[in-house]
Amino acid sequence: MAKKKGPAAASKPAPEDKPATLKDLLSAEMLGKLKAQQDELKAAEEKRREDERQRAEEARKAEQKRLDNDFGHLLDTSKMDWKKFKS
Repeated sequence: MAKKKGPAAASKPAPEDKPATLKDLLSAEMLGKLKAQQDELKAAEEKRREDERQRAEEARKAEQKRLDNDFGHLLDTSKMDWKKFKS
């Protein structure tokens, strides 16, 4: 009968046995360029999201202003509890 090997008995690959990664194969100059490009893309994406959020906020404000000037909408949304205004 064969004995079962536990997690402690499992052999771990030695550090020198690890395969080369892309980071190891690229030069430092190329890694720097890629990191700079990554930062630029992140900044552009963040700016795009901020612009989109700002446009949505402006559209919401414009719609609210339009509704505030619409008497029918104000009547529909107003509370019809006139007792609190009675003296």
